[in-house]
Amino acid sequence: MENKRVILAVALSFVVLLGWQFLFPPQPQQPAPVEQQQVVKQNEAVKGPVSNQFPDPITTSAIVSAKGTKLKVETPLYSAVINSQGGLLENFKLKKYKETIEPNSPDVDMVGTDALNKAPMGLILNGIPTWTRGVWGYEGNDLSLDGDKIGTLIFRGDVEGFRIERRLTFHADNYLIDEDVRVLNVSNPSGQGRLAFTTATKSLSAEDDRYNPTRISWFGPEGLNQEDDREDLAKTGVEVTGDMSWGAIDSNFFILALLPGSNGVTIKGKVQDNIFRIATEQTVSFDKGIERKLNCSYFFGPMDPTVMNKVPGDLSAAIDFGWFDIIAKPLTIALEWFNQYVHNYGISIILLTIAIKILFWPLSQKSYKSMEQMKRLQPMVAKLREKYGDDKERLNKESMQLYKTYNVNPAGGCLPMVLQIPVFFGLYKALLGTVALRHADFITYLPFTDIIWLADLSAKDPLYITPIVMGATMFLQQKMTPSAGDPTQQKIMMFLPLVFTFMFLNFPAGLVVYWLVNNVLSIAQQWIITRKVK
Repeated sequence: MENKRVILAVALSFVVLLGWQFLFPPQPQQPAPVEQQQVVKQNEAVKGPVSNQFPDPITTSAIVSAKGTKLKVETPLYSAVINSQGGLLENFKLKKYKETIEPNSPDVDMVGTDALNKAPMGLILNGIPTWTRGVWGYEGNDLSLDGDKIGTLIFRGDVEGFRIERRLTFHADNYLIDEDVRVLNVSNPSGQGRLAFTTATKSLSAEDDRYNPTRISWFGPEGLNQEDDREDLAKTGVEVTGDMSWGAIDSNFFILALLPGSNGVTIKGKVQDNIFRIATEQTVSFDKGIERKLNCSYFFGPMDPTVMNKVPGDLSAAIDFGWFDIIAKPLTIALEWFNQYVHNYGISIILLTIAIKILFWPLSQKSYKSMEQMKRLQPMVAKLREKYGDDKERLNKESMQLYKTYNVNPAGGCLPMVLQIPVFFGLYKALLGTVALRHADFITYLPFTDIIWLADLSAKDPLYITPIVMGATMFLQQKMTPSAGDPTQQKIMMFLPLVFTFMFLNFPAGLVVYWLVNNVLSIAQQWIITRKVK
């Protein structure tokens, strides 16, 4: 039956699309590095919000060493520890996000102890890791900020004939750190040089997590680009020069970004010893006796569009859902809208599923009506197959005449389903990449037990209950759908629920809940249509 062939083709295409997404997630094209380096002028306009407040010329008075001193920064959003030796970031813990769903789980540390050897927030001057050389001191005390307050820590160092002053400004109401740097060549013979702002972190996700890879990302005139192949990042890394808005280490849920304050920077990214590193490097003239001013901003926080939209440099562009971005982003907004009323993301997903079903209700109505009409024509189609089975051309001609006589569109049962596939993939991407769903619970414990169940909608169902029930609902749908005359097609169609069940076993529970609820609603709708047609 032609209608069934089309449905089978759609279903198989759907499996192929899911499998392709599973095995080969889309990779943005990486632009070729620009070879020409651009010189950053002293008075060049900045891109990001920086304090840029240097009331006095940089001093060359002796620095009192404060090696080993650690300064703490506390805000409602995070706690951080800065080492006075070069102003290194030792940890940056997000107070609203936990490592696991365990009751006593520690806060997410955007740095991690393993990354300390790679010097997060370290300055590299002419290839020299400034935190390992010379004498460093500081000005300021531990910061405790709330409301919309800001606070500044100043670090001064003498490194290889350069006097360096770093001013780090922290904000109580966001995850942004603004840095202003002054460099004075006191006695170094170099007149031309490079200054790089850097950061590093442990992997932001499990190494084998294909749904949530840690990657190097950057944004410039050509848009968003990403690289998440760890082997390539370890061997060759990423290096691109131009008017870059930002470079970052990110995953679906968290991001560490550098936002350079000047044009013509080189962004470098690499994986070393399983630690992700990124730097923004600028070419600067360092003539003796001339003070140079540069700036950069850091963002260490969640991939939260509400927060990132307030950050300059189009940082929110890092939240990208690939081909289905235009569908996924409105769905995340709708999901958040529901959640502000029900305060449970599982229920919000169910309400969103119902809303989508209502939106597509007329199309589904046509689909099921067409299926029922095709079902009633099956005996006639079977007779045509018996009569013209050896003459395919005549069989097709007589079949089309039959459909025309009874005013039935053989493709009417599947075309509405085709239109719904992009919505599914859009929601698939949205649920995979929405930080609000990370550790969001639905039904924390299996009813009448103390067994943890759907306590994290961004992770798989640990008991595999929802994917198995989802597979059962798909099987029931197949039984309710008119069967094809071809026995081979019948077997393939009945095998599809098993394929989908296997694929959904490791999908995020939130996505499985959506598909399960959608199946239940479809079964109810199909049952109603069947009764009306009869």
